Amino acid sequence: MREIAVCIQNDNQNVTPIQTIDAIKKAGFRNVFIQWYNKNWECSQKEQLDYARSLGLNVVFAHLGYQNINEIWKENEIGASLVQRYKEDLKACKENNISLVILHLISKDLEPMYNEIGLHRVKEIVDYAKELGIQVAFENTKTWGYLEYVLTNLDNDNIGVCYDAGHCHAFYDDKFSYELFKNRFFAVHLHDNDKSDDLHLTPFDGDIDWKHVVSKLKESNYQGPVTLELCYRCDYLKMSIEEFYQKGYEVGEKLARMFKE
Repeated sequence: MREIAVCIQNDNQNVTPIQTIDAIKKAGFRNVFIQWYNKNWECSQKEQLDYARSLGLNVVFAHLGYQNINEIWKENEIGASLVQRYKEDLKACKENNISLVILHLISKDLEPMYNEIGLHRVKEIVDYAKELGIQVAFENTKTWGYLEYVLTNLDNDNIGVCYDAGHCHAFYDDKFSYELFKNRFFAVHLHDNDKSDDLHLTPFDGDIDWKHVVSKLKESNYQGPVTLELCYRCDYLKMSIEEFYQKGYEVGEKLARMFKE
């Protein structure tokens, strides 16, 4: 069966990242992804990375931050500075033996229309990633069209898609350019919701049609792990953090079996 991975989630409530990592390990996960957000967390992203690896957990990718990402499409100094910020993140990932990163192209705020200004900046970032031997997967976020614009206008062979099932359900009404991106699915974020918002529920706790999602990913030749992006909050706080990730691992196994069908 496919490997199963899960996010080291810094938005988990009432627990520390170390407790999260311990619960992930105890549940049986062998793979994680890290939030490389450059935030002033009490337990830094590097400390989280090192601790996870000390437990024998494999890091499948780093999810880079998206502070001010909408500015990348604007002719201003903030947008220009993002290029250098992401280059520094990529260099740090290279130094820490991480060969795949996830990038947003927009955030939830009202975003500018995609344009050549942003495309040129993205090109500089992914060219640098290629020099370092790093793949970049762009995530579908809240608004349709940005993935299509970037991936059809750049010919870099180190760029692809991080398919976020929750975003696709809540914001795209389950429509996605599967055929356009066939063979370019580098990563996935699997979580659930009821279309009201991006809730990050455990799969099968919302109303996503997971049989359809798995079928489309298989048709698109996605070969990577079943990667869950879960969050311990709200009703999940009725269970312990260990019970939460045990449930997550069992759901991951269920999805992995579906990929075999």
